[in-house]
Amino acid sequence: MRQHVNPLSNYYDRIIPIPLIKDVYKNPDLPLHLDLGSGSGEFLCNLALQNQNWNYMGIEIREKLAQSAKLKFRNLENIFFAYGNANNLIQDLINKLSKVNFNSISVNFPDPWFKKKHHKRRIIQYQLINNLSKLMPKGSFFIVKSDVFSLFKDIDITIIGSSYFKKIHNNSIDFKNFFNPNRLRTDREIYALLKDLQIFEQVYIRK
Repeated sequence: MRQHVNPLSNYYDRIIPIPLIKDVYKNPDLPLHLDLGSGSGEFLCNLALQNQNWNYMGIEIREKLAQSAKLKFRNLENIFFAYGNANNLIQDLINKLSKVNFNSISVNFPDPWFKKKHHKRRIIQYQLINNLSKLMPKGSFFIVKSDVFSLFKDIDITIIGSSYFKKIHNNSIDFKNFFNPNRLRTDREIYALLKDLQIFEQVYIRK
């Protein structure tokens, strides 16, 4: 069950900025993965536990989930959770000229906001993609998964339309050096597979 939170609410205009990377991770020089809409944090936690060669960051708009994840996984030195509207947090990083390079970014099963009048609430918009591209070096990856085809196509059009990314096939990725070398699945992906729902996935690379 998806929990609806309106990201355009004025409530999210104020943010708690993401700290400097050197103040967040024990080894700030490790490659960094960002998960947009990290939920309860279980997926990122499993990644961080199994892959100590990467740092992981989750952005979650629902404060209770983000704060709970921070508390639950506070002993992990290669994971960090931020709370708030992703657009505002990313814009803040750019405004501060923070030295942040995301080597990969994932968006897993985002809220589809089915009604057309609510499409503007979807997380993947041109402005966010443009801003994220400023924090991604050439050759970094953007990974999208959804079980809603109409949303998946809309995301694809938005990302390709930005001109910063191109599609690639999974078999062209060296998973040994990938943020998810063991191909772990999110809870939503496991649920979708159990319900025989089709999962749509696309990997993009920063030009």
